[in-house]
Amino acid sequence: MKISNNSRTITGFILLGFPCSREDQALLFVLFSVVYLLTLMGNGSIICAVRLDHRLHTPMYILLANFSFLEICYVTSTVPNMLANILSDTKVISFSGCFLQFYFFFSLGSTECFFLAIMAFDRYLAICRPLHYPTIMTGRLCTNLVVSCWVLGFLWFLIPIIITSQKPFCGSRIIDHFLCDPGPLLALTCKKDPVVELVFSILSPLPLIIPFLFIIMSYALVLRAVLKVPTAAGRRKAFSTCGSHLAVVSLFYGSVLIMYGSPASEHEAGMQKIVTLFYSIVTPLLNPVIYSLRNKDIKKALQKLLCGIQSSQSHLSWLGR
Repeated sequence: MKISNNSRTITGFILLGFPCSREDQALLFVLFSVVYLLTLMGNGSIICAVRLDHRLHTPMYILLANFSFLEICYVTSTVPNMLANILSDTKVISFSGCFLQFYFFFSLGSTECFFLAIMAFDRYLAICRPLHYPTIMTGRLCTNLVVSCWVLGFLWFLIPIIITSQKPFCGSRIIDHFLCDPGPLLALTCKKDPVVELVFSILSPLPLIIPFLFIIMSYALVLRAVLKVPTAAGRRKAFSTCGSHLAVVSLFYGSVLIMYGSPASEHEAGMQKIVTLFYSIVTPLLNPVIYSLRNKDIKKALQKLLCGIQSSQSHLSWLGR
């Protein structure tokens, strides 16, 4: 890290992470490593299952496969650096590394919100417009929606982050978190800029609020349509197609709203870390479990994939004899 003698400008930061004994840090390293590997395996299995099973080449499962890939990227934006931080004695992260992590973490988080919204839109069309669904949700529209989510998510925070990265930082270089969060970063600037803080306070909640309102409206229409179904079996079948998505939305938005729905002063640093861990690491781990447990088609595809892997291993073992 370099510090100018005149301006004391910081070009590197210290991420405190999880201050604890060496034994506890070793335990955290193993725990987070296992969670990371399980997340990669779970979401990767869904991607492979959707790709290999031609019955799942429908918009609903194409969106799910893209969402699983997004989850892999999302968890990768934090966990590898967190693991390196746990092993590090200095806990230093470079200026560019900090802002790159900041950009990718929040861009991927915004993209996830947009994905959850278009997945709700897909369920709305399937339940409320079943006869028109094949003509509306075409492969081209599905591709356009996926690309739009990625582009919009990565453009949303680009300008504010560029502006913030150009500001001089001085004073303490300590960030009491395991990732580069905008709140602690803005607190380290040499001169407070109300305009930048206002831009962040306006732009940051929008990728959460707008998709969330869209999801609520979509499911309000779905609920109204389902209640009109004459048979209980028909209502259960309609609700079952939405159950997994609703569970994922509840997990993600529940933890995020706890974190960002109230003033930052109400959260202690430890609680901020726990809540951030939940929606950035635990939720991507649980998502493939939720979809595989509640969706019969995904179950069958995963079983087929697992049987194929076991058959290949047995064949290779037989050849090796």
